[in-house]
Amino acid sequence: MLRMSFLEHLEELRSRLIKMVMGIGVAFVISLTFSDRLWTFVVQPAAQALKALGYAQNLVITQPMEAFNIIWVKLPIYCALFLASPWILYQVWAFIAPGLYRKERRWAVPFVIFSAGLFILGGVFAYFVAFRFGLTFLLGIGRGNYVVPMVTISEYFDLFINVVLGVALVFELPVLIFFLTLLRIVSPKFLINHSRYAILIIFIAAAIITPTPDVFNLMLFATPMCLLFFVGIFASYLLVLSREGQRFPWRTTLMIVGAVLLLLGAVLYLAVTRYGLKIVPHWPYLTR
Repeated sequence: MLRMSFLEHLEELRSRLIKMVMGIGVAFVISLTFSDRLWTFVVQPAAQALKALGYAQNLVITQPMEAFNIIWVKLPIYCALFLASPWILYQVWAFIAPGLYRKERRWAVPFVIFSAGLFILGGVFAYFVAFRFGLTFLLGIGRGNYVVPMVTISEYFDLFINVVLGVALVFELPVLIFFLTLLRIVSPKFLINHSRYAILIIFIAAAIITPTPDVFNLMLFATPMCLLFFVGIFASYLLVLSREGQRFPWRTTLMIVGAVLLLLGAVLYLAVTRYGLKIVPHWPYLTR
């Protein structure tokens, strides 16, 4: 472990923050050149939801500067955060690395890759699944009761960012658990023993993030969060095994997982070929 004085820690923190801001700045310039295409991508869930409900596929503005602020300022900033997330996470790791043992610093590359990957995966899940279901539900509540939706781009963009960014941050749960284990704040045994409280907190957080009050959308958010919690416990367990000089039985585990996947594949094959079911890109994914 390296020893640094308090002033050296502050100097290191300042240096890392400056590098983060520079990385975000470069990503912002890149995002700014594609603002029109980015907005077309962002507005697709609204257009599809309005089309499915039989409404005009347009958002509205109520102020002259509204479109400029959203499309050319806020959107590139949030996109820059996504693009610069690997760089930001690397700077975070570089700041805490001096306080770790040398053998623990080798987790730097996996930390950056999995952290950025989970962050982006969370955004993808929110965009293609969670946000679309929630938006269609919200816009369809007043359908047939003389209610016509007129959604401003500011209201839509704020809801979009709250859901996508919120879910992307929630997908960092395994990394947070691994990080806390790395600093010896928690352990796999502690997490398992208190998992009931963690699941309760997850459902409360899902209820806050979910844009709709129905149980279906709540479960749509809470289920992956619970799975991510146990993925984090597994990562924590691997770290503890590494510290104790033990190895995880990967070969046996992969054989079991492979057998389960083959069984599921066989069941899916029979459902399609023998029972005439078709795979569709929406719930329940198998239909006649």
